[in-house]
Amino acid sequence: MSSSTPADERPIVLFDGVCNLCNGLVQFVIRRDPPPARLRFAALQSNAGQRLLREHGLSTVDLDTFVFIDAGVAHVRSTAALRLLKRLGLPWSLAWGFILVPRPLRDAVYRWISRNRYRWFGVRESCMVPSAELRSRFLD
Repeated sequence: MSSSTPADERPIVLFDGVCNLCNGLVQFVIRRDPPPARLRFAALQSNAGQRLLREHGLSTVDLDTFVFIDAGVAHVRSTAALRLLKRLGLPWSLAWGFILVPRPLRDAVYRWISRNRYRWFGVRESCMVPSAELRSRFLD
């Protein structure tokens, strides 16, 4: 894998693999994280996603959250989203300013979107299958 950061140290994005909004987010991030890729991905429902959730003491059945694992620390909900955007550079990193909004308020907005995401954006029959060229960025 060609990256200046060893593969096991690159941040990981865990996402709901059947959610169209979440899959759209992954595609958005991939387009803004060109080679050498700094980020890896796994569906929450995948074996790798389930293992990482257990390792970080997170629920393996309540899949209504987004997880960003960076430097061995798992961030969830709005904090995860903001940390991910911060990693993407300008202009996306400007969203980091929202970290000043109290987490309960940020997470309330996050939960509202999460509760409605299937209705608003739809659901897939199965998790996204990455193309051959993107396969190395997804954990099994």
